[in-house]
This record gives sequence, structure tokens and C-alpha cells, in this order.
Amino acid sequence: MKVSTSPVTGPGGAAGLAPRTGELIARLRDEENRPALVGYLPVGFPDVERSVEALLTLTDNGVDVIELGIPYSDPVMDGLVIQEAAQVALDAGVRVAHVFEAVRRIREHAPHVAVLVMTYWNPVLRHGVREFATDLAAAGGSGLITPDLIPDEAGDWIAASDELGLDRVFLVAPSSTPDRLALTARASRGFVYAASLMGVTGVRTSVGDRAESLVTDTRAAGAEHVCVGIGVSTGAQAAEVGRWADGVIVGSALVRPLLGDEPWEERLRNLAGVTRDLASGVRSARAAHGAH
Repeated sequence: MKVSTSPVTGPGGAAGLAPRTGELIARLRDEENRPALVGYLPVGFPDVERSVEALLTLTDNGVDVIELGIPYSDPVMDGLVIQEAAQVALDAGVRVAHVFEAVRRIREHAPHVAVLVMTYWNPVLRHGVREFATDLAAAGGSGLITPDLIPDEAGDWIAASDELGLDRVFLVAPSSTPDRLALTARASRGFVYAASLMGVTGVRTSVGDRAESLVTDTRAAGAEHVCVGIGVSTGAQAAEVGRWADGVIVGSALVRPLLGDEPWEERLRNLAGVTRDLASGVRSARAAHGAH
């Protein structure tokens, strides 16, 4: 599968200018009439080196935006599949510094791909908010997704991300009020993460019924780009969501092929196959339904 590599501008990094996520999503919409595929994997699973191999497998098979997870011992959003992988990474001794190393290597390998770090807020606080932002920008990262940080309490991060030109992705859910949608849309840069249903990440047989209306409501509240996560696991689901969302976020379905006892190369091949199926889904999402 050939992936467009047109440059976009943004903060400097180890591999040159890091893509601004919003510009990347807009270009995919305008030039390719499709949503972005956002793929999640945790750094350090099953170890740092092999996690980078898995991340590069995503970039080589059609992912547009990497959501690079920092393993965390007390997740509030991660389902069992991601929890299992994160615990393996923690037991192996992964550290925040490994995240910046992974960002740098992804950007060197695939400079057209945006890398957003997905992290609970405590690791950022412990590292130092401005220090974290500085190290992320220096590595070539595009910004952060912060599932447990609401805009009302994000003053330090908003200031640091403004200073360093980083994206900041906040979340909305089916329970979000109109005022909350508007506040989150104003505070976000890159896109707003719409959780398709209440609950934790994981493979579902269908995406939540409220997902499409949540995207519509979030756009009406002022968001320029809205990407949908939780529950997408197949190319068919990616195509369904991609008809009305600006991006399709997939996590557990990408982590699952890496679990188990098969030889690592076989697990990477399985990951590549799942990724290509999802990439095919987003690329066909609007072909039969006209422009978004």
C-alpha cells in the first residue's frame, strides 16, 4: 500500500518538522477524500526494541497517526488487552525516556507520520510539564492525548503546548454536555477524541450508537476535527466510522496480535495484516458515499 508523504509543517524534531495533526487530517480529507487512521501501541511491550519494530510495522502498513502509549499502572480508560501489554512493559522496566527514544525512531523512519503520545497525566507531572513538552518536541512528537486531564485543569499544559507548538487532544464522551463539548473543542488542537461509548477500550462487535451524533455535536460545538475511538477492530468498522469521522482510532485490535506465544516475526506479520485491513477500510470509507 502506497502512503502519501506530502510534507506538513509543525514544531521541529529529530527528523525535521513534525506533522501538525490537524493539517495532516485536513490534507487527507482534501487530497485523498478519506479519514486518518490513528493506531495505538504502548511503548515497551514486550520490550522497547520490539515495541519500536511493531510501531514501524504500523507506519509501513498504512497508519497515518501513531498514538504512542505510556504504560501506566492505574489506567482508567484501558481495557484488558491494553492492560496486559502495559503490565508486561512495566515489568520489563520501561521508562518515560524510552517514549522519547521511540518517538525519535518513528519520525526518522516515517517522517510523514504524526506521533501523539497518549498518557495519563501523572507521568507528565512527575517528569515536569514543561520539561516533558520540551523533550517531546525535541524528539519530533506532535503532541499529547490526555484521557484523564480535562481542559479546566490543564493550564500548565496549555501554556507549554502553546509555547512549543504542540497539539493537545482532549476527550469527549456520549455523556458530555453541550457546554463541555464547547469547552473541549476550544481547548483542543489537532483533533478532539470522541469516545464512542462509555467504558474502557476493547474490541466490540459494533461501535456505539451515539458515536455519529457525538461527532456531529462536537463539530457543532466548534471542533474542526473529531476522531472516534473505542470499539473499532476491523476494516469494515473503520469504513463505517470513517464515513462521518475525521479519523478512526484503533488500539486493542492492534495490541492483540502481539500477545501470545507465537514467534515474534509471526506476530509482526499478523499485526501487519490487521493494519492493512484497517487502512483499506479508511481508504474505502467515502469512495462509495461521496465526499464528507
